[in-house]
Amino acid sequence: MTTNARHAPPPGRGSLTTGHIVFMIVAAAAPLSAMVGTVPLAFAIGTAEGVPAAFLFAGATLLCFSVGYAVSARRTGGSGGFYASIADGLGRPLAVGGGWTAVVAYNCATIGLVGASGYFTSLVLAGHGVHLSWEWCAAIVLVLLAVLGYRDIALSARVLAVLMIAEIGVLAVLDVAVLARHGLRALPASSFSWHAATGPGLGVSLMFAFVSYIGFESAALYGKEARDPRRSVPRATYFAALLISVFYALTSWAAVGAIGPGRVRETAGNSLGDLFFALGRDYLGAAGATALEIMLCTSLFAATLALHGAANRYAQVMADDGLLPRPLGRLHPRFGSPHLAGLVQVAVCAVVAAVFAVGGLDPYANMTTSMLGLGTLGIVALQALSALSAVALRRKDTAAGPWRGVVAPLLGFAGLAATVWLVVGNFDVLTGATGGVVARLPWAIVLIAAAGVLWALRLRAAAPDRYRALAAAHLAPEPARTDPAAEPRTPAPVSEPA
Repeated sequence: MTTNARHAPPPGRGSLTTGHIVFMIVAAAAPLSAMVGTVPLAFAIGTAEGVPAAFLFAGATLLCFSVGYAVSARRTGGSGGFYASIADGLGRPLAVGGGWTAVVAYNCATIGLVGASGYFTSLVLAGHGVHLSWEWCAAIVLVLLAVLGYRDIALSARVLAVLMIAEIGVLAVLDVAVLARHGLRALPASSFSWHAATGPGLGVSLMFAFVSYIGFESAALYGKEARDPRRSVPRATYFAALLISVFYALTSWAAVGAIGPGRVRETAGNSLGDLFFALGRDYLGAAGATALEIMLCTSLFAATLALHGAANRYAQVMADDGLLPRPLGRLHPRFGSPHLAGLVQVAVCAVVAAVFAVGGLDPYANMTTSMLGLGTLGIVALQALSALSAVALRRKDTAAGPWRGVVAPLLGFAGLAATVWLVVGNFDVLTGATGGVVARLPWAIVLIAAAGVLWALRLRAAAPDRYRALAAAHLAPEPARTDPAAEPRTPAPVSEPA
């Protein structure tokens, strides 16, 4: 008897440890790319020397989110991501809207990073005498994505582990060099003063801080491929949030000390994307600056690979439930990967990149900012909805306790909802667009989510069996409810006749 490959357990099942998952979700956050791309902007138009405090606040908020997300992950077996989490707490209609939003958001974020990878790789190569257009650099990235995404997830995890160690290592060396030159003055206490932390530009700083964590929540997509998903997924989420928070806050704090608190805004405004390369040349020499340039390219590739994997797994989950074409849910008979979903995702990236290239649009100023901005908004909105779902789970999982079941998720929801508002209100800052189609992109998230909700309601009315099957593979079985009216009644004793 043959086994359908779509339903067979993946050969790679159980191959991922907590460490592997941590590397994949930290890679999605792309620490070096965040430092080079968003921190200078936060310095220039945000709270300047108060940016490290914004990273700590964002980290604390996302740790609160992680507490509720961990409760959901243990119930869903650590798989299904936002789709399963929202279905468990808020019901299937919102879950379908959230699942479709996740597919679009992660695909948009991946497309944006493909553009950034091609753009910065081309720039770095040109600086060293090798002239290769961004289109060819992006094409190379897409080929690597197709190959690695096709193979066993453990291979991607090993590649990401090497890239992440190198990426974090080079920034750690920069931090140590700043501390060695300036001592404790490299970590000015003024960065965490109330005046600096809540000064002008607070909303922009918080927006960029939360944006820099995008992808850390993707642990719950790898439950089927983890050795012990109910333990490793929550642990990986906690550890990744702590690691990213400490790293972002410390590195941005050391940058404030290296520049000087009173000069941060002006210096960052003049340097922008070159700020950390200039610090690398000053504190690490020409070799250090070159290492930072190379690591920026590998950081962007690592983030692209991590989000590519997340996008594939969302497509697989939705296809398994008939919410996307079912072939996208097939697993490779040898590697256990959602290989068809991966190839389709690469093809979508290639088509969008070709459209931007043929239109003569800038790969970074147009493609990356618009696509990554839209993806970021969708992911943060899903994080907020998932935090609210964790609160709703309190009625099903009373063992979670008041902190894990109510207080922490509500704190996470409040911070994330405020971030959604900040991203929408500052979408022009995030994308660099002041009007036109790009300024209206946030409405796409609303329309996609609404379409998903309406589709689920239609299924509930027209095909109730299909509706009940949605997300069933990820949800914990509900305890059987007994209908008192259906209980067999014990006959009343009959009095003996006198």
